[in-house]
Amino acid sequence: MSARAVQRHSYARRSHRGDARHRRFDLLRDLASHEDRHLVMLTATPHSGDEQGYSNLLSLLHLDFGRLGEVSSDERQRLRLRLAAHFVQRRRIDIDAWKSQKGTFPKHVRLEEDYRLDGRHEAFLFDVLDYCAEIVERKGEDARRQRLAFWGTLALMRCVASSPAAALKALRTRAQLDAPEDEAEAIAEAVFDSEADDRPDDDVEPAADIGDPALQRLIVTATELAAEPERDPKLKALVKELEPLLNKGFSPVIFYRYIATAGTVARALSNRFKAWEVMSVTGELAPDERRARIELLGQNDKRILVATDCLSEGINLQDSFDAAVHYDLSWNPTRHQQREGRVDRFGQRSSEVRSILMYGANNPVDGAVLQVILRKAETIRKETGVPVPMPGDERSLTEALMKAVLLRRREVRQATFFDIGLMDEAKRIDRAWTDAAENEKKSRTVFAQNTLRPEEVLPEWSATVAALGGEAETERFVTRALRRLGAPLDRQRAAFVAPLAAVDRVVRERLEAEDLAHSIRISFIQNPGRAAYIHRAHPLTVILGETLFERALAGGDPDPGTLPRAGVWTTEAVDVATTVALLRIRHRLTTRRRGRTETLLVEEAGAIAWRGISSAVVCATGADALALLDQPTEATPPEAVVRRLLEAANARLIEHRADLDQHAGARAQILGRDHDRVRAAARASGASEVEAVMPVDVIGLYVLLPVEV
Repeated sequence: MSARAVQRHSYARRSHRGDARHRRFDLLRDLASHEDRHLVMLTATPHSGDEQGYSNLLSLLHLDFGRLGEVSSDERQRLRLRLAAHFVQRRRIDIDAWKSQKGTFPKHVRLEEDYRLDGRHEAFLFDVLDYCAEIVERKGEDARRQRLAFWGTLALMRCVASSPAAALKALRTRAQLDAPEDEAEAIAEAVFDSEADDRPDDDVEPAADIGDPALQRLIVTATELAAEPERDPKLKALVKELEPLLNKGFSPVIFYRYIATAGTVARALSNRFKAWEVMSVTGELAPDERRARIELLGQNDKRILVATDCLSEGINLQDSFDAAVHYDLSWNPTRHQQREGRVDRFGQRSSEVRSILMYGANNPVDGAVLQVILRKAETIRKETGVPVPMPGDERSLTEALMKAVLLRRREVRQATFFDIGLMDEAKRIDRAWTDAAENEKKSRTVFAQNTLRPEEVLPEWSATVAALGGEAETERFVTRALRRLGAPLDRQRAAFVAPLAAVDRVVRERLEAEDLAHSIRISFIQNPGRAAYIHRAHPLTVILGETLFERALAGGDPDPGTLPRAGVWTTEAVDVATTVALLRIRHRLTTRRRGRTETLLVEEAGAIAWRGISSAVVCATGADALALLDQPTEATPPEAVVRRLLEAANARLIEHRADLDQHAGARAQILGRDHDRVRAAARASGASEVEAVMPVDVIGLYVLLPVEV
């Protein structure tokens, strides 16, 4: 049975949407229904607070786990303990020990910057708030229509806080008060910010015009303000914050809520920062077009990306960007985490990333969101060490908070953020969130992966990297292999150009199957920007390795593209004649657990070196022996000398068989101890045994001579 890894991202089925996610969840459920299939579910997405979606995911492990939210507290605890055997939470703070490894995570500097609306912009904001408050205060018999009207007012408030252009777009769009249930749900999601980013119209300005003639006066004002974006105090504040950020070499992503705002600001920044390439990406573009634009922008040394939340999840931006600016506040803190997570993540080459949160100091809506939602989320993150989503009824809590802000608009105009926090609705959110944080602490206790600690794994990780090779070894191999095959790399700054069309026909056909038979820019470091990252498992590396290995085994006439399995040369790495043998060592790994025995055949490459030829003694093994072959070659003796020395070394391999067996046995003992150490760290039961399989295969034989010879 083979284990299958399935990415959880975008598979959580929600209770209120009958879209493609439902179909993906159904597919995943069918895969998980086969009891003989091993299923590994992986996600890097934080828990959004959607308990139904979370329960649906857990039900894939066992149907009982899908009932966690429906059972008594005692039964819930029993189910959680059962779940702990299958469900592991590994969080960023759980791998603090890895931070000693250079480049694991960047330093994240979070800043808050306020701005004040003044003049006509301030008057327009409070005119809109007054209008929205009147809508809320109206009495109506149709509760559903009144609720939709209230959502329309919230949409208008959000657009006004974003930009005059977004406000104008919302004011000109008429809301449908008799919208079907599914459309009404979509309106609510657009207003309150779901954590999902795959809604095609997520960044479209929601409808706010509910047929009231009083809105015409607001439309006139919004039209006049939108025509002069350079006078917008919020946009001026953004420019002020960007100047020092750009001068320090940061490449920012500026996140907005609505398309109209992104377009307006992108044009303004292009005019202001002429030395920088500014590009806008919104939900109007298909996913492939978004990626293409980002890749194109990444080719510029100075770049600014203007994006809506269509890029806050699911796309890596750390290749080309190292700062995130929250131009518009989200009402869902998960979206802020997703925005920052595009640049603050594993593989970010910058040692420091920045995030800047902008808010209106005299905007009571921003004040409520910042004080009651975003700052509370940050406080809980610091206390628990992980982000905790808003409680499950976040929409109703936020709706009540905004209604209170509107109904008390005259008070909140003069209120401080602290005063807003004293509202009954704010206190209710605080209590609900505090309870959620306590539950999160308990969850960490139950589901934390404590059986396998990073500090215990680090030695094995380092040993694995040393054995398999990292970026430096990959660069050395690919560089030398392409040189042998007639396609040497051409360095261009931090990257290389690989002229892959220059290789011979056989290799080129293999490369064509991977769309690599042409000149490409490559790099051997992670997140190389516009160059392709070449690692040890990249198709180019694999094809080169297979080609050279096959040609070495086939032998034949000498050819630069064939690695010699035997050779003689002089080098300063030795002071006497030294014989080095490349080895393939196979081991039999046997594990016994609960009455079951399982045997695997594993193999590794190795090397052993003898000092001298006729009376040789072992002088190096493993990496030390391989290092002798990596030293510069000074000269090659005459062919007759080469043949004589190789024949002598090959004849004495029989005499060295005991050395080979002893080395293989020693490697088996080391691997056995490594295996036992990992099993002990994982608290695994049973026993294991590693036994070397004899005879050891010699796959290469070389004689190194001192330069004096």
